[in-house]
Amino acid sequence: MTIRRPMTTRRIDAHQHFWRLDRRDYGWLTPELTVLYRDFGPDDLAPILATTGIAATILVQAAPTEAETRFMRFLARETPFIAGIVGWIDMAAHDAPERIQVLKADPKVRGIRPMIHDIPDPDWMLGPGLAPAYRSVLEAGFTFDALLRPVHLPRLRTLLERYPELPTVIDHGAKPDIGHWQPGDARFRAWAGHMTALGSDSPAYCKISGLVTEARPEWRPDELRPYLDHLLEAFGWDRLIWGSDWPVVDRAGGYARWHGAASAWAAQFPPEDQAKLFGGNAARFYGV
Repeated sequence: MTIRRPMTTRRIDAHQHFWRLDRRDYGWLTPELTVLYRDFGPDDLAPILATTGIAATILVQAAPTEAETRFMRFLARETPFIAGIVGWIDMAAHDAPERIQVLKADPKVRGIRPMIHDIPDPDWMLGPGLAPAYRSVLEAGFTFDALLRPVHLPRLRTLLERYPELPTVIDHGAKPDIGHWQPGDARFRAWAGHMTALGSDSPAYCKISGLVTEARPEWRPDELRPYLDHLLEAFGWDRLIWGSDWPVVDRAGGYARWHGAASAWAAQFPPEDQAKLFGGNAARFYGV
């Protein structure tokens, strides 16, 4: 097979995190996560970006606090490679619209992400009390990162029927359980059907970040292919976005291995499509 290299464009990692343990608001981050249980900052990521040819990143929240968003805004001011940030606000707060307007004043803030996949109620995103926040996200020109599991996909379809203009990207392909599913089984078909519907019935984008952390620890690139192929079929080249999910990806082989597997999969396609996946679509979606 002839390897076709991507067109020259700014390459963007559309999904990465930083954290500091002494901030104590990462409830999910425990010592049992071993390799992740330490501080991660820009100095840790910069050499990895240089090695993989990534010029810019989208920094995404990792804690459900507004202190996390302030922390990210500070890092973005001090770190040239951070092109934009996706923060957190309490969307259920009575003054959520005012809180969103405060963030609008910071040009590096590009979107909002509630941590839906950790909320016990799968219908949370459809609660009527969130309507002012969704309207304010739209009015501010922000994007909406949908951090979901497969159970949430029917709810997301309903949400996007209510707010068809809400600029939405599905994080991590909605976290299909690659380590336990078999392509073609009932669970795969259900996930695939919902993703196809979202791709055809809404303008949502989809990130192929986080897939390897849902696979077996010793994952092989061919195990990812059915999921990558289906997401491409569902969303097309204009709405598929690559992200590393670093440093979480360090639990599943690391940044370079995932970047290499995604690059090898994409290399069978035209360079202009590779350029969209690895930067062009993220630049357009986040306005960076």
